[in-house]
Amino acid sequence: MIRFDEVSVTRGERRVLAEVSCVLPERRIAILGPNGSGKSTFVRLINGLVVPSAGRLDVDGLDPAADPKAVRRRVGFVFQNPDNQIVFPIVEEDIAFGLRNLGRSRMEAAEASRAALDGFGLGHLAAQPVATLSGGEKQLVALLGVLVMQPAILVFDEPTTLLDLRNRNRIAAAIGGLDQQAIVVTHDLDLVAGFDRALVLDGGRIVADDEPGAAIAWYRERMA
Repeated sequence: MIRFDEVSVTRGERRVLAEVSCVLPERRIAILGPNGSGKSTFVRLINGLVVPSAGRLDVDGLDPAADPKAVRRRVGFVFQNPDNQIVFPIVEEDIAFGLRNLGRSRMEAAEASRAALDGFGLGHLAAQPVATLSGGEKQLVALLGVLVMQPAILVFDEPTTLLDLRNRNRIAAAIGGLDQQAIVVTHDLDLVAGFDRALVLDGGRIVADDEPGAAIAWYRERMA
């Protein structure tokens, strides 16, 4: 369970988020809003990448500001640009990297990496250089690098923005098939049409909170 309690984030003179309160129990949650509305800040709070200036955030009983390492073991974060997340030149090595940091043996990490790739039908990419991958393949590799860590919650920040239609659909299918709770920041309204809930942010505040059909209609009417 994720709970925001009067959370604000201030940078200099600018208030990026303003006294946001909400509880997020649903399995699939979309975060919508115009550029600069506070969406990325909102989700980065969930795993401690951003610390509140005021208020409190609770993630499954943990405070991301006080115990970010414990929270990041529960919350996986997939960035918009996979090049900012992939650190090793070979696909299998990159997916295994997080497990090696947790103390898993080289063999255990390699086996988990291959199993993750096979589970997405990407086993043929194991030994391939990351630099040769398509944008969609890179995004899937970044996702698998998070999934092998077995987080309880997955956060996606604009996961389809850089992708063509085919790869966008691959990422959409991957998100749809996850067992974990997924929170997705996106401008791709079709991506989240089947979600359980959608929040619309504007000016650092939640201005709409509903099932996706109603929230998207509200967003289109007022912000198109």
